[in-house]
Amino acid sequence: MPVVSIPRKEQIEAVATDLFKVKGYAATSMRDIASQVGIEAASIYSHLKSKEQILIKICFRMGQEFMDGIKEVQGTNMSTKEKFKQAVISHVNIITGDIAASAVFWNEWRHLSEPLLSDFIAMQRAYEQAFKSIIDKGVSEGVFEVHDASFTVMAMLSSLNGIQKWHNYTLPPEELNEAFAHIFLKGLKK
Repeated sequence: MPVVSIPRKEQIEAVATDLFKVKGYAATSMRDIASQVGIEAASIYSHLKSKEQILIKICFRMGQEFMDGIKEVQGTNMSTKEKFKQAVISHVNIITGDIAASAVFWNEWRHLSEPLLSDFIAMQRAYEQAFKSIIDKGVSEGVFEVHDASFTVMAMLSSLNGIQKWHNYTLPPEELNEAFAHIFLKGLKK
């Protein structure tokens, strides 16, 4: 079986993602990344300009995945209850699909520089608003009973986003999806 060679830039990004997850963005140096990849620190700059370039790529790639997932759900003809369930499932699938990148996305975005930081925050708010619109629709239809939809979204996302801190794959993603969707749907039902 032939050995598949991963391009150096992808190796650097994968190593950096793992280091950012374990050590944090601020505590990870370009020298750390180069050492883990097995190259000289000076040669890493022939592959990328800065470690922030990697952080930007991770944050905006993951953000786009979350946005694409919820937009896809919103564009269906499913019931509001089913849309909510599928949005939760999509969110969990994205997190469990790449735990390291999810951890960086949720914990290290604050290190983005302007104007990218503002763009990232705007993307987060749009995602939260998309979830809120599903809940608001469920409330107006009499399917959900929620005192404060914004608070509900923040509490739910905080719970879901914590998966990247404790998930060790002992529970298959499909079961994890269903468990979270069930918990949150029970909490919203009228």
